[in-house]
Amino acid sequence: MSVKESFELAKKEYEKWGINVDEVFEQLKQVPISIHCWQGDDIAGFEVNKGELSGGIDVTGNYPGKATTPEELRSDLEKALSLIPGKHRVNLHAIYAETNGVAVDRDQLEPKHFENWVNWAKKNGLGLDFNPTLFSHEKAADGLTLAHPNQEIREFWINHCIASRKIGEYFGKELGTPALTNVWIPDGYKDVPSDRLTPRVRLKESLDKIFEEQIDEQYNIDAVESKLFGIGSESYVVGSHEFYLGYALKNNKLCLLDTGHFHPTETVSNKISSMLLYSDKLALHVSRPVRWDSDHVVTLDDELREIALEIVRNDALDKVMIGLDFFDASINRVAAWAIGTRNMIKSLLYAMLVPNNHLKQLQEEGNFTERLALIEEFKTYPFGAIWDYYCEQMGVPVKEAWLEEVKKYEQEVLSKR
Repeated sequence: MSVKESFELAKKEYEKWGINVDEVFEQLKQVPISIHCWQGDDIAGFEVNKGELSGGIDVTGNYPGKATTPEELRSDLEKALSLIPGKHRVNLHAIYAETNGVAVDRDQLEPKHFENWVNWAKKNGLGLDFNPTLFSHEKAADGLTLAHPNQEIREFWINHCIASRKIGEYFGKELGTPALTNVWIPDGYKDVPSDRLTPRVRLKESLDKIFEEQIDEQYNIDAVESKLFGIGSESYVVGSHEFYLGYALKNNKLCLLDTGHFHPTETVSNKISSMLLYSDKLALHVSRPVRWDSDHVVTLDDELREIALEIVRNDALDKVMIGLDFFDASINRVAAWAIGTRNMIKSLLYAMLVPNNHLKQLQEEGNFTERLALIEEFKTYPFGAIWDYYCEQMGVPVKEAWLEEVKKYEQEVLSKR
C-alpha cells in the first residue's frame, strides 16, 4: 500500500470525529520551531579566545564530525533542515559571532559580527533567534554574572546583554520576523546560601538596566529563563522560576520555560495553561531531562505529547514560541537535530488530530469514563500514516528514509573533518 493510500484510509478515521486533516496540514505548516545551533558543535562557538564549557552545562560523547567552523555548522544545519518538514528558525548564542580572527569580547559584540548568519538565513528563508552567552568565560568562572557582588563584572554582563538585544533587533529588521532574545544565567551556589535575597536584588537591578532601552517587539522580543539547579549550583540558583515569572509579568517580558529546568517530577505541560491566563505569550525550550537537566535529544514521549496538546487545545499556537535545547555528542549530530525536531512537529500533529473540543465537553459533563476511553483509543489511531503523507507532501523523507541521507552525509562530509 502506498503512502497516499494509507493516508486516505487513516484520514477517514479522523474525519469521523470532524477532524479536517487538510486544514490540520495547513495549520501545522505555519508553526516554526526554533532549532538550536549548538547541537552541531557541542556548544563550542567560534570565539578567538575560547573558554572551557561552564555554567553547569556538560556535553558528553565524542562522535566524529563535529562542526568546527561557521561554514561547517551552517552546512550541517542545512542538511538537517532538508530532513524536517516546514519552514523554521535557527537559534544562535553570542559565541557564534564571526570576528575574522580578531578577539572581540562579548560586551563589544555588534550586529556586523552576525552578518554571515543573516545572509544565510535570508538565502534559506529562516528566522533567527538569539541568546547572550553568560558562561564559558573568565568573568563567569566563579558561577556568578548578573548577580555578581563585583559591580565591574555585573556591568560587563549587563553590557553584553544590551549588545545582544541590539543584535536581536538587527535580526528582526533584516529578516522581517522578530528575534526572540532570551537571557539565561548560571548564577547560583553549590552549597546552601546564607542569603538568598541579596543576589536576587542584584539580578533584578541588572535586568532593569538591560531592558531600559525600549526595542520595538516588531524586531526583538525579550525573554528570561529560569533554572532549578546546575552542576556547581545544586543548592541555589538566583534566577528561579518564581523570580523570573514575577519579573516577566511585572515588566512585560516573556517567561521562557525549559523542560529540563525543573524538578524531575514537575511537568512544564501543566504550567502552560496557567501562565497563558496572565501572559499574552510564553516561550519554550524543549529538551528531555533524564534524572536531571541532561539535555537529551527530544523523543515522542508522554510529556512532549502533553505539551503539544496543551498548546493546541488551548488555541495557543500563536502564543507559545517553541524552541529546542538539547545537545548530544554521543550520536550523529545532524541525526540528533532531525530526530528531535521531527518529534516536536510530530507531537503537534498528534495533538491536532485529537477531538479536543469533544473531550473538553465530556469533562464538563462529568463523563470521565468516555473521556478516558477516547484519550486512550486515540493513542493508537493511524497517526503514523498521516505523518508520513505530511512529510511526503512537504518534500522530506518519509519514515526512517531520512537516516540514509544522514549516513551518506556522514560518509561524504562529516567523516572527512
